[in-house]
Amino acid sequence: MAVSASSPRAIAPVTSITVVVIVASIVMSLSMGVRQSLGLFLSSVTSDLAIPTASFAFALALQNLVWGLSQPVLGALGDRYGARPVLVGSALVYAAGLLLTATQGRYLGLDLGAGLLVGMGVAGTGFGVLLGAVARIVPAERRSQTVGLVSAFGSVATLVIAPLGQWLISTQGWRPALLVFAALAGSMALIALLIGPKPEVPSGPAAAAPVSARAALAEAFAHPGYLAMTIAFFACGFQLMFITTHLPAYLALCGVPPTVSATALGVIGLCNAFGSYAAGLLGARFSPRKLLALIYLFRTLAIVCFLAVPASPVTTLLFAGAMGFLWLSVAPLVSSLIGRLFGVANFNMLFGMAFLSHQVGAFLGSWLGGVTFDLTGSYGYAWGAMVVIGLSAFTVQWFMDDAPRPTPRGGFGPRLAPA
Repeated sequence: MAVSASSPRAIAPVTSITVVVIVASIVMSLSMGVRQSLGLFLSSVTSDLAIPTASFAFALALQNLVWGLSQPVLGALGDRYGARPVLVGSALVYAAGLLLTATQGRYLGLDLGAGLLVGMGVAGTGFGVLLGAVARIVPAERRSQTVGLVSAFGSVATLVIAPLGQWLISTQGWRPALLVFAALAGSMALIALLIGPKPEVPSGPAAAAPVSARAALAEAFAHPGYLAMTIAFFACGFQLMFITTHLPAYLALCGVPPTVSATALGVIGLCNAFGSYAAGLLGARFSPRKLLALIYLFRTLAIVCFLAVPASPVTTLLFAGAMGFLWLSVAPLVSSLIGRLFGVANFNMLFGMAFLSHQVGAFLGSWLGGVTFDLTGSYGYAWGAMVVIGLSAFTVQWFMDDAPRPTPRGGFGPRLAPA
């Protein structure tokens, strides 16, 4: 008898689901809100430390690369031991990285603190572990909507954190501002204690056969659709991290006031809430594959429109609104595809491997943006690269093979129960 990858599990009580969703939403919002506001520090840090733009950009690029490399490992730990210990430990590492950045110089502060430690902290308090905790406890028919709801809160805190950071930088300096950010990161450890232990895995004839991490990876990388989705995910990271890191500096070159940069990040957070939740609802009714492709296309068109007119506060906020609506809306759709193709037993790790591609793109988007600016004095080449990469991702994602593969040994796709 065939049992689907999303076959019914022991359903957690509604109260448990509610607690997990609330905790995941708060932690996600704080984690992403702090990270997305770090671009506000670029001008102050480079001026105070007398370093080129590329040095700051490299630290954030390293952060994203470490985030990507750490995500599969921390995801696998979350699959095995549950989300709580991973979240608590990662939040403390996150706070330590920001504390180091605030108190040290270029190499210890930026590369080790903002780069290595914050990258590891974001990996353990971000998408892979949190969305895995939610996907594992929620019934399959509600998974896309619920993951979309958690993703919707991923940038809500930016509405407060970005203006707060800009105000602190302007009035107190960038180092005290980072100390406040470190305190926010540390608070995630306390909040994560409420998420509860790992839920029990059901047994019996209706349960999917367990699959080792190695076998899970082998089967995932043998699926052409998973590979196509992973490759397209590169564009998401490239585009979003370039904007997070370099939009404030680009707007300053265009004569747009610094306060508009912080407001734009806040608008991104607000619109992300609506976009991510809408993506979760649509993903439950329509093809996640095609929705993902359209997100990559619409993002690229928004970039083209933004570049086609002179930068101003109005055009910046319109651009921020459009990008914000599409910002984290990929998360519920990628989660839906992974759950449909492979189930949730190894969700964290498989999401993490796909997310590694996203973070390689983020590394290049942040770092190459700084390099091209230092070499040319302009962001023109970087904007052009975002357009080309976005159109390529749309094409790859649109033609993705999203058909599950039956595996008699109980790996993925429609799973076979014992006779």
